[in-house]
Amino acid sequence: MAYKAIHLFLFAHFLLQISSIYAKVPAIIVFGDSSVDAGNNNKIPTILKSNFAPYGRDFSGGQPTGRFSNGRIPTDFISEAFGIKSSIPAYLDPKYNITDFATGVSFASAGTGYDNATSNVLSVIPLWKELESCKEFQKDLKGYLGNKNLNEILGEALYLISAGTNDFLENYYVFPERSSQFSIDGYQKFLLEITYKFVTELYQLGARKISIAGLPPMGCLPLERTTNVMFGSDCVEEYNNAASSFNDKLKVLVTKPNKEHDGIQLILSNTYDILSDIIHNPDSFGFDDAETACCGTGFFEMGHMCDKINPFTCSDANKYVFWDAFIPQRKRTKSLPIM
Repeated sequence: MAYKAIHLFLFAHFLLQISSIYAKVPAIIVFGDSSVDAGNNNKIPTILKSNFAPYGRDFSGGQPTGRFSNGRIPTDFISEAFGIKSSIPAYLDPKYNITDFATGVSFASAGTGYDNATSNVLSVIPLWKELESCKEFQKDLKGYLGNKNLNEILGEALYLISAGTNDFLENYYVFPERSSQFSIDGYQKFLLEITYKFVTELYQLGARKISIAGLPPMGCLPLERTTNVMFGSDCVEEYNNAASSFNDKLKVLVTKPNKEHDGIQLILSNTYDILSDIIHNPDSFGFDDAETACCGTGFFEMGHMCDKINPFTCSDANKYVFWDAFIPQRKRTKSLPIM
């Protein structure tokens, strides 16, 4: 089944990496982009939203939540795997409050990146502002739990960071500002400096268990493959090489805070190879198509380009590795409650 292929392999890999280190996890705290945005973009003035059909059609109740997915997103599955709750709410969603956020909250914003210039492209929440929201959350959590319990939760919580793809595909390779300033190696180092600073600031806020997601094989995303018609819709190797080399540098970076900061447990969650294997051998994992996406043709469909009147949206997402031009599809939940 598609569920087993795309989730069991990816998330089993992730959980194997962290289970022995992060045995006790009372809460999941999330930062990043569309891969982990649970609906924050619904509440900001940006065109990059997904609070309409067919997004959410395989979510509990079949309702769009602002997740860029047909179902739940990775952090929801991680939360459930730790026995916390079946999905993590967006910080800006007015349906939830500190009692909900105490066990998990997402500050992520689709379209953002490590680079502030990336968040400016579609007027989304920059990473530094996600951190400011986390500080607000901590103040509310202190009032809700008190100092003693607050410190315990903050120290034992799992902090997840998933960003970087937009920095390359929506910024560096599209607009001349960064590419004229930096070589690809220089830009990677620029992003890693931001990453290191962000991790350090999280540590100063009490975070001890932190996982950073590496980049996917971004040259194999439908957006890139279906526009690479001159080369037979193959993966764009330049982009994959950039992702792979960035992940190599990120692997080195995560060792630095572990040496410098007492008590921190920082790891890299790198599913590049597994996802690449699924993309290149879809039949082996129960998929029919890894080149185009379920929602539309795979060219540019994300957000409002992927809507219910799009005549190309598939009827069975399980046949596709990708839901839209950027995001892997998610298997329908078993009518699990949102919280």
